[in-house]
Amino acid sequence: MALIVKAKEEDFQLLADIGRTSFIESHGSSASTADINDYVNEKYNCDVLKEEIRNPENIYHIIFHNKQPAGYSKIIFNVPHSNIPLENVTKMERIYLLKEFYNLKLGFELFSFNIELSKNNNQAGMWLYVWKENHRAVRFYERTGFKVVGSYDFKITETHSNPNHQMFLRY
Repeated sequence: MALIVKAKEEDFQLLADIGRTSFIESHGSSASTADINDYVNEKYNCDVLKEEIRNPENIYHIIFHNKQPAGYSKIIFNVPHSNIPLENVTKMERIYLLKEFYNLKLGFELFSFNIELSKNNNQAGMWLYVWKENHRAVRFYERTGFKVVGSYDFKITETHSNPNHQMFLRY
């Protein structure tokens, strides 16, 4: 049984742990171990997550399966982009699911929840970046109607970037 709840400020440690683990699980092979560790230490530490969750523009939700935290999402409303000729579009900044929960359709459930939340807040669509080599994620987004509208170099460290698709779903 899945439960999706809005993250609270005191959830910062849980978000940091899930973010760190799921990033390594999905992107660990995309760069050297040192580069990946530097990235997760910088982006998924408690201070950063505390600050992010305090920002009212960042909307975090955690999905639980049988009372165990399985993943989380972060969206931001009204984030325009030059590749998208619409206003009022949502950026899906993160949607992370721990590998042990992959085959339970929880990612789709969390994704669908965010789409409905976005629509209910008068958004015209949603966009995101996805690493081109994360074939599982790219296929997932394509199956849900996203189209590639651009590309982006996702900076892991000063010396390493990963090529990403920018994808968009119009409602």
